[in-house]
Amino acid sequence: MDGMENLLNTDACTLPTAERPLRVAEFDALFASAVRRVEARGTEVRMHLSGDDGLADTVRDLTARETSCCSFFTFAVDGTDQDLTLDVSVPPARQDILDALADRARELSA
Repeated sequence: MDGMENLLNTDACTLPTAERPLRVAEFDALFASAVRRVEARGTEVRMHLSGDDGLADTVRDLTARETSCCSFFTFAVDGTDQDLTLDVSVPPARQDILDALADRARELSA
């Protein structure tokens, strides 16, 4: 099981098990298509993204749905479709989940 699946299998995640592979696939597609750089900053990760029209709306929708089932995440989206930043933070006790997310984003954006 990879880090992103571990992320969605924590006891704080209320996303139904059957929907988890779909959510992982959504994040994977975002990371592969739009992430240009990932910066770790303690309990925060900043991702720089760029993409087609609608990217900012897609990121806002995905992160809002993730926050609704994994409330320990805090997401901040800023910028335009062509120059977007996504800040992801977690409480210190969830650092391993944030690290897995950052590693997955780096792996797929390469």
